[in-house]
Amino acid sequence: MTRAEDRILVQEHLAHQAEPKPLSGDEKAALEARIRQALKDQDAVLVAHYYTDPDIQRLAEETGGCVADSLEMARFGRDHAASTVVVAGVKFMGETAKILTPEKRVLMPTLEATCSLDVGCPADEFAAFCDQHPDRTVVVYANTSAAVKARADWVVTSSCAQAIVESLDARGEKLIWAPDKHLGHYVQKTTGADMLLWDGSCIVHEEFKHRGLEDLKALYPDAAILVHPESPDAVVEMADVVGSTSQLIHAVQTLPNDKFVVATDNGIFYKMQQLAPNKTLIEAPTAGNGATCRSCAHCPWMAMNGLENLLHVLESGDQQVHVDDALRERALAPLKRMLDFTADMNLKAAGNA
Repeated sequence: MTRAEDRILVQEHLAHQAEPKPLSGDEKAALEARIRQALKDQDAVLVAHYYTDPDIQRLAEETGGCVADSLEMARFGRDHAASTVVVAGVKFMGETAKILTPEKRVLMPTLEATCSLDVGCPADEFAAFCDQHPDRTVVVYANTSAAVKARADWVVTSSCAQAIVESLDARGEKLIWAPDKHLGHYVQKTTGADMLLWDGSCIVHEEFKHRGLEDLKALYPDAAILVHPESPDAVVEMADVVGSTSQLIHAVQTLPNDKFVVATDNGIFYKMQQLAPNKTLIEAPTAGNGATCRSCAHCPWMAMNGLENLLHVLESGDQQVHVDDALRERALAPLKRMLDFTADMNLKAAGNA
């Protein structure tokens, strides 16, 4: 999508959907107690993305669930003994969990929580684009619908995209990449692969600004700049570390710097501060008052996950994720290729350690 279309999409969506209302300490405590009991009663496990509210992340950890990126959330839910998986995140994450665990009930606090990358890559338009280039291998980012995954040869995440694209390029394959043009360009630049890029972008990461990073770097010259590759090129070029959510968290833990400027959704600060409590984290600047998102460095759809709708879905059983069986089988194939590739990659890395 173009930036203008992104802005219209967000404005229209937020006109109809509200973030959870602020809660008092007593209200939170009461809701959390009921959620803990409901998780037990429903034989359910809570998995939450790094970008959700800290209260959701903490609750997931304290009840035996997990806080992770989208792929690890799906893996965790697949491997956990619970018969119900509650996915706090955005819709494609719930779909991915259902694709990997069709026998389990998958619930979400709200099915209205979407993603500009997902919405900006309609399955029919994407299929038509692929049909125009039948000689190319189709690689799609995890931030896509089940229908788009079903049209792909490979699914990738930001943590494994480079390795998979390098492997495909070494085999002489030409690629179609969707939907994030910034991540696609970063992978294209670092691998040298022949890639046709879909014109999509993340409304949060596209708001980070090069000039603002320069100003912060002047204020904090010893700070390391951490950037997610969904950000524009000029921002990526400023980075000391470019990586996925889990890779950026690892950087905060392992780099010697005391200060970090973080250019990704500020929901990640909860886990960073938890794992590196002595480090100072500084939010990277965005477009400011004119930005499309309600809180520029925080996804407005991730913000729709709250304690109240989490309790409601556990008690009511609605907001269940469904994926058509035939579609699920087609979407599973490229996901399985990625899982097998990364498992093999991790095995080799462990052997060389």
